This record gives sequence, C-alpha cells and structure tokens, in this order.
Amino acid sequence: MGRVTARRRVQHVTADAAVARPDTLVVEEPMEIRVNGAPITVTMRTPGSDVELAQGFLLTEGVITGRDDVLTARYCKGTGPDDLNTYNVLDVTLAPHVPTPDVAVTRNFYTTSSCGVCGKASLDAVRLSSRHGPGDDPTTVAAKVLAQLPGRLRKAQKVFASTGGLHGAALFDAAGVALAVREDIGRHNAVDKVIGWAVEQRRVPLSGTVLLVSGRASFELTQKAVMAGIPVLAAVSAPSSLAVDLASQSGLTLVAFLRGDSMNVYTRPDRVVR
Repeated sequence: MGRVTARRRVQHVTADAAVARPDTLVVEEPMEIRVNGAPITVTMRTPGSDVELAQGFLLTEGVITGRDDVLTARYCKGTGPDDLNTYNVLDVTLAPHVPTPDVAVTRNFYTTSSCGVCGKASLDAVRLSSRHGPGDDPTTVAAKVLAQLPGRLRKAQKVFASTGGLHGAALFDAAGVALAVREDIGRHNAVDKVIGWAVEQRRVPLSGTVLLVSGRASFELTQKAVMAGIPVLAAVSAPSSLAVDLASQSGLTLVAFLRGDSMNVYTRPDRVVR
C-alpha cells in the first residue's frame, strides 16, 4: 500500500533568514478504476481506502446502487513497462445482474484531485439517476449539534495535522456521532471514500445522516450526497449556485458557512432545529 505522506527539503524564508529544512507533504498518486477489466477513470488521490473510493465513485455515478452490485474489488497489475502491482490500479467486478457502464457514450471520466467533473461534456451528462433521494427523509438536526461538527472533523484529520494539505469528509448521525471520517487531497475523493464505507457496510441509503465537508459545497459534492440518500450536507465554506439549485430540487438540506455557532441554511431549513 502506498504512503500517504512524503518528506521533501524546503527553503524556509523569512524577512531575516533562509533556512533549509525537511517538510512533510501529502502524497498524490493516480489511481485507475476498472470495471469488469475495462478502465473507466483515472483519479488523482491520496493512497488509502481505495476500495471505498472506487465503490463510492461507482455509486455516486449511478453504476451501482449498493454492495450487492459488487462481486469483487481488488488491485491488479499496473500499466507500466514492468507491469508491477503498484496498488494504483483497482478492478471492480460487478455482479452478473449489473450492466457494465458504457462510458464512451456519455462522458470522459478523467478526474483530477481538484475537480471531479472537469471531464463531463455538459450538465446533461450528469443528470441524476438516484434511487435514494433524500426528499422524504424526516431527519432533523439541532443547530448546536451542527456547530460542533467542524471541530470534530478537524480533530479526526490526523494527516491534515502534519501536512495541512488534505480535504476532509465525515459522516455523522443526527446526534453528532461520527460514523466515518476520511481524508484525501481531492475533496470529491474524500466524499467518495466516506460513501464507499457506507456501501461496504450496506448502509445506503444514508437516511438520518449528515455529511460534512471541509471546504466548499460544489454541485458535484451535492450530487454525491443526493445519490447516497444523505438528507443533510454541511460545508464550512461557500456553496455554488448550482449546488443550491440541485439541493432544492432534490429535497436536500444544504448548510454552508458553518463556522462557530452560525451557519447559512440554503434549502430545507425545516431539518435544522434550535
């Protein structure tokens, strides 16, 4: 398994001096995800929880609907000249009843660590096929519980503490109890890892939960929450207009600017109680 951190020399410069010293950096490596032996995406990610990452990605893209749709998920040989197992190629074999995705028709699945939808040709290519939409979920969450979640996420981000270079995503129940916390250099990967954990635990749809992300609430992260049946998505930073529109259409509660004891609730405010 690949390392999640690496050491590099850096020149630390201040107004008075320049000092060479080691620095701890987060690792970024490509991972190719294959389905039934056919490559469908390459994503730049931080190694770790790769099976969760693959399963979360496939669920949020509508390829699978749950753990029973996955027969096996395992590393395979790389594509380099030595054809060695680098733990950067993961093949997911779907159950016999699940059709293999025809990705060539709709989109290019190439993703980077900063943007998971850069290869999508248009918004028409990301129309939701969710079977788990959160619109009817009766969950309510106390505002004081939501206010405590960013601090709990930060305390659980062990690699961020040493590198300062990772996004975090966490799944909580309505009482604020952490169910899963994951880190990755890509915000969409961190969310896929959390959702992939839920797939592995057969907890999808994720009714009665809150998904917290350490950055902004983008359209893509909102889509992932909807696809997993999560009723509340909270972000410490700003939402985009498309994220708010999608949340409104899907019945998702979208909370942003979650800082201290204040927050903005953009959609379905009935789920946030005092």
